Amino acid sequence: MSVIARWCHRHRLVTLLAWLALIVGLGALTGAAGTKYSDTMSIPASESSQAMDLLKSAIPTASGDSDTVVWHTSGGVKVTDPAVQTTMTQTLDAISKAPGVASVAGPYSGPRGAAQINADQTIAYATVTFGQQAHDLPKAETQHVIDLAQAARGDHLRVELGGQAISEAEQNIGGSAELIGVVAALLVLALVFRSTGAAALPIVTGITGVVTGVLITGQLSRLFSISSTAPTLATLVGLGVGIDYALFIVNRHRRGLMSGLSVQESVTKALNTSGRAVIFAGGTVVIALLGMFALGLGFLNGMAVGAAVTVTMTVLAAITLLPALLGFLKLRVLSKKQRRELAARQAGARVLVPEPQASSRRQPRIGADGHPESAFTRWAAKVEARPLGKAVFAIAIMVLVAIPFFSIRLGSSDAGNDPKSTTTRQAYDLLAEGFGKGFNGPLMLVAQTPGAGDRQALDKLVEEIKTVPGVAAVNARPMQPGQTVGVVQVVPTTSPQDQGTTDLIDTLRHDVIPQAEAGNTLHVMVSGSTAITNDFNSTLISKLPLFVAIIVGLGCLLMMLAFRSLLVPLIGVAMNLLTMGAAFGSLVAVFQWGWGSEAIGAGGAGPVESFVPVLVISILFGLSMDYQVFLISRMHEEWSHSKENGRAVRVGHGETGQVILAAAVIMACVFGAFLLNGQRVIAEFGVALALAILLDVLMLRLVLVPALMHRFGRANWWLPKWLDRVVPHVAVEGEPDVVPGAVLVPGARGESGRPDDDEPELAYANNRIQ
Repeated sequence: MSVIARWCHRHRLVTLLAWLALIVGLGALTGAAGTKYSDTMSIPASESSQAMDLLKSAIPTASGDSDTVVWHTSGGVKVTDPAVQTTMTQTLDAISKAPGVASVAGPYSGPRGAAQINADQTIAYATVTFGQQAHDLPKAETQHVIDLAQAARGDHLRVELGGQAISEAEQNIGGSAELIGVVAALLVLALVFRSTGAAALPIVTGITGVVTGVLITGQLSRLFSISSTAPTLATLVGLGVGIDYALFIVNRHRRGLMSGLSVQESVTKALNTSGRAVIFAGGTVVIALLGMFALGLGFLNGMAVGAAVTVTMTVLAAITLLPALLGFLKLRVLSKKQRRELAARQAGARVLVPEPQASSRRQPRIGADGHPESAFTRWAAKVEARPLGKAVFAIAIMVLVAIPFFSIRLGSSDAGNDPKSTTTRQAYDLLAEGFGKGFNGPLMLVAQTPGAGDRQALDKLVEEIKTVPGVAAVNARPMQPGQTVGVVQVVPTTSPQDQGTTDLIDTLRHDVIPQAEAGNTLHVMVSGSTAITNDFNSTLISKLPLFVAIIVGLGCLLMMLAFRSLLVPLIGVAMNLLTMGAAFGSLVAVFQWGWGSEAIGAGGAGPVESFVPVLVISILFGLSMDYQVFLISRMHEEWSHSKENGRAVRVGHGETGQVILAAAVIMACVFGAFLLNGQRVIAEFGVALALAILLDVLMLRLVLVPALMHRFGRANWWLPKWLDRVVPHVAVEGEPDVVPGAVLVPGARGESGRPDDDEPELAYANNRIQ
């Protein structure tokens, strides 16, 4: 790390230009080649996916995404009035000729047209079938259909559109959310550092890492299946960790300057200590994210790749770009007060400081440990004095927040939870009002009829399904002579996200269809977007225990390697589980119970997205490990010198408390800002991560962890000798800090053995400030 730090500091202009060139080059490549994000959630081995593959080969025109155009009349006007009928017929004809559209089935023609008009003739719909699935459709083609439909709107005619393709075209993820989070983080950093330059450095570093990471992810989408949500998730995670990682390094650098090191040697020291911890912490986040590959789901793999690449770039920016920027900033990374104090130490009695300033300047109190006393060191002493009561209080708070987790229902929210201003939400509401909630997510039965009597068996099955509880309507598409694949649409009485729809899918697959298939060669599979999502959710839920076990085992191993202890890893795992419980509890309360979800524009009560817990577990594991590493590493450093557990825990707790709390507040600001994104999935990430990170630091890292370690005493640092010999040694924090107050004489040589070219900055600091 020392070599990297010195090189980047001495060649700071080259380093800065290299990063600028990387961003410009990636931007130009993205502009020329574009991206190819895909939102398919299918599982190749599932019944629903096999049915869609069969449909693509047998009836290609029926295998594309099916969306709806819904219109509603008011003021006594009916959808069957000649003027409305003429307007909508012309509109549907134009849509049928639009690029990418395979067919349009409207209510004014065909044998089933009348069924597409509601009882009071104020709501009607047409089915638009595209030639491809939603994730393969060019956004421009879908937007053209939207424009054609909405052009028909009039005084008493309202036209809306719904469906997966429409939803993806309408999404506009991003906007002001990132900016709000960055501004909030900047304010927190300014309060912590009392220096505009120091506050700006973590922001610049974090943004640089995120921009490069997202651009690289865009190009990787051409090679791998990566969701369109991945860049937003990568931005959310990358901004949080990137700013925090730079914060830790800048904080260590400022401490090095105040201890008397030159700018170059302070940068080197910061990279060789906090820089190592940043690499270790970033590595744990990346490993946790890539652990999702164990689930074997391409949709999640793409998200993991995007987030992991972005985190990697933020770490790279922190250990290369940040040293260069620190070289440009020199002593301006310190506050004015710190620069005056440093100049006074360096020049001794010869420094001319105005008497009123010199007399009024308060000197920091020194505690019994020989370290400056602060609010955090005093709090650390209070935790040491009464650890048990504070531990019980912290556990009670975490358990209280986690209680809703025990009623969690994983699934997929439907368009009824889209923001009210979107056309997909309004189309959903109109269909539910006119025809029932199930019309927003019909099931598709794909039937193979190779035998002579199979068609009769299929007709009998259609009549049987009409009597099944939970079925609102059944429509069978006429089969042409010689055709051996049939399609039957089943409309549930419940919405796509309702548990009743999932129960209906299970009833059809396990009870109704097997009876119809008995004694013939008929083979029927349940598919459609609702069934595909349901199969994805079921597969994911079944693999969650394995994923959690992998994460827990990984956490124990990494902590044992870092701190040569058996107890510290177990404490860390317990803390991670409490943090995850709080995250899931908040998800259930806000989104499943609906406590405030409408207020943040995330729709009403509904299931928690099935893939959100997996990503939350990965991200929280990495972030919790970050804070645990920065907290315990300082304790371990003190333990290595004093072999006094009480002192080690108290000093580590007191000295890292402020920076860990600041990092958590910044992370919460960045994550919380994404609540304004307007997308339910992103809002779920924002709520879970923001609340969990704050509670993790306030209740666990600053209360429960030190309280438990005080109670356990020297057992914290015990590792069997045979295991100590086997386990490799990993240096997380490098060398200890220089004792505060040590001053370099002007012209002194640093570790490199040659004068530092930044020494004049130190010598003239006092003159520049006054």
